[in-house]
Amino acid sequence: MSTDPPPLTLAQAVHRAAQAVDPDGADADVAELLLRFEDRDEPIASVVDVEEQMAEAVRSLDVDGENPALTLAGAVVTYLAFRRDEADEDPQRLLHLAADAEFDGRPPPAVAAFLAGDS
Repeated sequence: MSTDPPPLTLAQAVHRAAQAVDPDGADADVAELLLRFEDRDEPIASVVDVEEQMAEAVRSLDVDGENPALTLAGAVVTYLAFRRDEADEDPQRLLHLAADAEFDGRPPPAVAAFLAGDS
């Protein structure tokens, strides 16, 4: 009997990202992202273009790139595609890890403000 955790699905990764960026469920764009991926039950490790899918979904929901929560949600999903072992990390730590990976430690000002709790 295997003691390995079950594989993280794309839907679970999006759900985890949404919980991290919008724990109250108040952001309509993040809620829409959840809806778009709610039935994607394939293991995230098998999604070869997850970064592209997240970027496309984020752009279609926020054409002007003005929603830092949505931007970070996409970054978290992409991060979890490569670091599934971090899925249960503290939400704030997960956000910072994903932002560091996505933006090489230099997030855009709106994202930096969001991470600092200023938005």
